[in-house]
Amino acid sequence: MTGVCSLRNLFVSKAVRQFDLIAFDWDGTLFDSTAIITRCIQEAVRDVGGTVPSDTAAAYVIGMALMPALVHAAPDVPAAKHAELGVRYRHHYLRHQDDISLFHGVLPMLAALKARQHCLAVATGKSRRGLDEALQAVELQGVFDGSRTADETQGKPHPRMLLELMAEFGVAPERTLMVGDTTHDLQLALNAGCASVAVSYGAHSTAGFAALQPRFVAHSVTELQDWLLSNA
Repeated sequence: MTGVCSLRNLFVSKAVRQFDLIAFDWDGTLFDSTAIITRCIQEAVRDVGGTVPSDTAAAYVIGMALMPALVHAAPDVPAAKHAELGVRYRHHYLRHQDDISLFHGVLPMLAALKARQHCLAVATGKSRRGLDEALQAVELQGVFDGSRTADETQGKPHPRMLLELMAEFGVAPERTLMVGDTTHDLQLALNAGCASVAVSYGAHSTAGFAALQPRFVAHSVTELQDWLLSNA
């Protein structure tokens, strides 16, 4: 799913760009999926007889790789039932995946960034299959120059996703920006030596953001676009 972000493009107008590569989290940052994922986690835990996590506890694990996220959200579910827990989550998610859509304003924002010749990428806790299906569903083929998922690298906040993307495009950490809605995303950026921007409309409360030093906290896609076009 690699796009056409060439090394030549990286040097176009570099003097007016602070970041050549912008990596976005998917769920809760670009894709309005937080409520659906929270509900699917809760239903999956209920199906296998665990203690159903609160909305806050279920939302906290969004962005992590799937099975570590489910295990974290359902600590009283025995290991023997972990496989079933994953099956039940996928069952509920497939039933609701068509309910999910991009946040309003995301497509124009991405188009504006591509017009400035930033390399755009996705770094997500989703599976490769799940991300590819989502991209196809919202007709985003060709918008992103690259992507990494948890099942093909390592889950957040391990830096491997960003390190591989930076290596793919030959971009240094100081020229890379991570945008996400969770502390996992911001810690990922720190672990990879990159800057970050947080959004407050996703899975995590902003209370934990400051310690992870994001350059900015956007409260809407409009605020995010304005900041990126002015500062990235």
